[in-house]
Amino acid sequence: MEKQKLTYQDLIEGNRDWVKTELGKDSEYFTKLAQGQSPDVFWIGCSDSRVSADKVVGANPGEIFVHRNIANVCVHTDMNMLSVLDYAVNVLKVKHVIVSGHYGCGGVTAAMSNNQFGIIDNWLRHIKDVYRLHSTELDGIANEAKRLDRLIELNVIEQVYNLCKTTIVQNAWRERTDLEIHGWVIDLKTGLVKDMGVTTNNSGNIGKIFALDETVK
Repeated sequence: MEKQKLTYQDLIEGNRDWVKTELGKDSEYFTKLAQGQSPDVFWIGCSDSRVSADKVVGANPGEIFVHRNIANVCVHTDMNMLSVLDYAVNVLKVKHVIVSGHYGCGGVTAAMSNNQFGIIDNWLRHIKDVYRLHSTELDGIANEAKRLDRLIELNVIEQVYNLCKTTIVQNAWRERTDLEIHGWVIDLKTGLVKDMGVTTNNSGNIGKIFALDETVK
């Protein structure tokens, strides 16, 4: 049976039902929620509608600060991402930054092809660059589905490294030791997270050329 599409009125009614449910569990829920946020986690994920940060880890509103874009890309020219990163790291003082990709990612799938899709081709170039960096490994994977899965994993790993190269993160590491950057891939078929094993809390693994000195004063 085909799933019934949500209407605009469904969204309004869904909001009313959610409020009623939360108030039924805690009459002060929204009063407390409105007092502010102090999340320990900043999540950079894909815009895919199937991947919701709080749902994946069973978190509550106010516990995860979120930024999302096509294929969870983190590049030094994206002022939107950098602004959110700066706020998360330097104002909210989050302790964990998670780059979260997912298997079956449409953005990475599109980047693997030679098709033109429109203006998004400029964004997908960043993922094609990841392929170029790892082309020897990827070209050696004959199975296309497995090659796609590996590119999704490598894309997450490279985005973690990109975050570590920013002055935002490197300067924060000079001031505190409790900030960690992580890379995950979510398996939508199981719901489980795969930790890519690239967790880092210093600039020691990004290459000498990217490890920046302190700002000249």
